[in-house]
Amino acid sequence: MQIRTVRFDHPDALKLNDQVQLEYAVRYGDGDMTPLDPAQFDPPLGLYLIAYEGTEAVASGGWRAQEANGEGYANGDAEIKRMYVVPDARGRGLARRILAALEDSARSAGRVRMVLETGTKQPEAIGLYTSSGYTTAQKFGCYREYEDSRCYAKPLTP
Repeated sequence: MQIRTVRFDHPDALKLNDQVQLEYAVRYGDGDMTPLDPAQFDPPLGLYLIAYEGTEAVASGGWRAQEANGEGYANGDAEIKRMYVVPDARGRGLARRILAALEDSARSAGRVRMVLETGTKQPEAIGLYTSSGYTTAQKFGCYREYEDSRCYAKPLTP
């Protein structure tokens, strides 16, 4: 397995994003409506990664810089977006490897806290994050008013 940095608008990133959107629709009735611009994931203010098995894109994840604003973010935040592993590749630790690489990248870029939003219908995501040191955070972002929304944070200490 190899992890590569790509742009969020790379064809493999778009393919995996389409797949995760379909999964969100099955679980929640709709895809993620959070506005995303590919440039938000460009270093040094972000990063987007894809894990490959051979030539097959099997997992993805990215972070984008956030600062204090009306949506509940704090200065120095790095927000995780589009963490996804294709069903046939789940259970192999790919998400943990991508998460660790994203944390390292955000820390190196001077970000002080990693944050993410997920939902109650994604218990495997909640399990990944809480077992990786994330704790419940004040709600932020596009879904902060939704009852099913759950927000987590982890300090990015050196």
